[in-house]
Amino acid sequence: MLSIQDVLDYCDLDRGEIEAIAEHEHIPVTIAAELSETLLCTPEGVCQLHVMFLENMQHALDGGHFEHVKELAAAYEHLQRTHPLPSQH
Repeated sequence: MLSIQDVLDYCDLDRGEIEAIAEHEHIPVTIAAELSETLLCTPEGVCQLHVMFLENMQHALDGGHFEHVKELAAAYEHLQRTHPLPSQH
C-alpha cells in the first residue's frame, strides 16, 4: 500500500501545490496528485493549474482568510517557477 508521501514523491508538484488542487476541486489529496500529473502534460492543463491557484487565493481573500492567502501565494510562486504559463506563439 502506498502512503500519501509515496504518492507525493511521485508528483512533479510539491505538497502545497497538490493540496491547493485538492482544495479547488474538493477532492482527496491522492486524487489531486493524479490530476496534477495529467494537467502538467499539456499547455492547457498548466494554464488550468494557474487558474486554480488564482481562484483559490481570491476565494480565501474574499473569506478574510489572510494567512491562507499567504500559504497559497507561496505555493503559487513555486508553481510559477517550476511550471510557468506557456508562451503563446
